[in-house]
Amino acid sequence: MTLVVAIAATVGFAVRRYSPTVASVGALSFVNPVYTGDSPDPQAIRVGSTWYLVHTNSGGQNVPVLTSPDLVTWKPAGDALPALPSWADPGQTWAPEIIDSASGGYLLFYSAADHASGKQCVGRAVADSPAGPYRDDSTTPLVCSPDQGGAIDPSPFRDSDGSLWLVWKNDGNAIGADTWLWSQRLSADGLQLVGEPTRLLKQTGPWEGTVVEAPFLWRHDGRLFLFYSGNGYASKAYAEGYATCDTPAGPCEKAPENPILRSDSAASGPGHAAMVEYDGRTWLLYHAWQPGAVGTSPPGRQLWLDEVTWEGGRPHVHGPTGSPQPRPLPLVDADTAAPAAGTNAALPGPAPAPRATGRRRVGGHRPTR
Repeated sequence: MTLVVAIAATVGFAVRRYSPTVASVGALSFVNPVYTGDSPDPQAIRVGSTWYLVHTNSGGQNVPVLTSPDLVTWKPAGDALPALPSWADPGQTWAPEIIDSASGGYLLFYSAADHASGKQCVGRAVADSPAGPYRDDSTTPLVCSPDQGGAIDPSPFRDSDGSLWLVWKNDGNAIGADTWLWSQRLSADGLQLVGEPTRLLKQTGPWEGTVVEAPFLWRHDGRLFLFYSGNGYASKAYAEGYATCDTPAGPCEKAPENPILRSDSAASGPGHAAMVEYDGRTWLLYHAWQPGAVGTSPPGRQLWLDEVTWEGGRPHVHGPTGSPQPRPLPLVDADTAAPAAGTNAALPGPAPAPRATGRRRVGGHRPTR
């Protein structure tokens, strides 16, 4: 395994040059972005040998799906939520996330425009396949709170004891109010909330500006982490941080080293991330703008992938990385010095994605997603 990674680094750096507009893949290396189409607010899960990624509405699709065999090569795979529930208006289906269901199917959580309140609210849907089609038969949102600006960025989490939780953000910046990250337990089937919601944290640090959002929970070596983004998404100041929590309902304490992912010469405004594990390694999928192109679409927010290592029990993101880096290779048999013929062969790059048409409320106005 060590030899393969070493070869990957050597080969990759020898033959690849970073281009922020073209995704590059090779037999042993890759270059960000791994998907050059506009794909904001990504989240992915692996089912079998395939990764399924969903992101904010685009190209006339409510919940676009991308699939990949390796986290590097992505291709469009349709609309996971072709029909919205009766309470939702089209055009603003944001930040979807999927999780496997205790019943054997899959759950999709998302936010959409609630025509009754005029705010973004959270819904949930079910499907037999991770790619959908998902169905939401609800007549009202799962979470709304219009007096707090609405609710967005829902993220489901199954804890080590099997309990299911939902974290989200109240969209306070849409009405000039505080943005809080919230948590509440879900029923075993994931279709209903249980008990009362709990506030976890709000914007307090200079790097966060007036906004915290995009929360997700993650356990590593028994310790619970709450990752989140701060500042306005359509700015170079957008970044990723984390807190540690005693339980999914808090209390949580922000990390002093925040932010752990921020703009550099390769990418601007990195954030709204999702974490995955692949063959014993941890990776962060997130969106980022091209430098000098913040807020423009096309190209929009492209999909990036960087490794996370755990140093002293704390996450360290190796990014944004614009130079070639080793692919997230599968484990190699200990008796094999290099991959067998045909293994990890070069794959075609991702197809261009359609233009984004979704919008998101920020600071009282609605810039294009």
